[in-house]
Amino acid sequence: MRLPLASAAALAVLAACQGDETISGYAGTDTAWRLVEIDGAPFTARAVIRFPEAGQVAGEAPCNTFSGRQSAPYPWFKAEALAVTRRACDALAEETRFFAAFGRVSLAEVQGDMLILSDPDGPEMVFEKVQP
Repeated sequence: MRLPLASAAALAVLAACQGDETISGYAGTDTAWRLVEIDGAPFTARAVIRFPEAGQVAGEAPCNTFSGRQSAPYPWFKAEALAVTRRACDALAEETRFFAAFGRVSLAEVQGDMLILSDPDGPEMVFEKVQP
């Protein structure tokens, strides 16, 4: 049976997405990514994300910890169903800035020790790999 050209191209794209280990390759490794800037401005508060298992995201925002699903295949990114603790601290403004950007990003790109989460119409978050 021969597949139409459009179907064959679609299958090739899907296979490429499924075989890409760029972010999912860090799942379960306890690799941490520290936020260093949002939209080109330094982010000085502590915020770290991890991918504890394939399809999961977790981390520490400036005041609270969170966990949820990362449900989009690479290079897309979608954090959803986030469970967040409810502690107050002096860095609530930075935390609000973090979650506002984190909730809007839709693309992921790993460049060496950098993880960039972005959206064509919105924020760009730059993370550095935390060295053990």
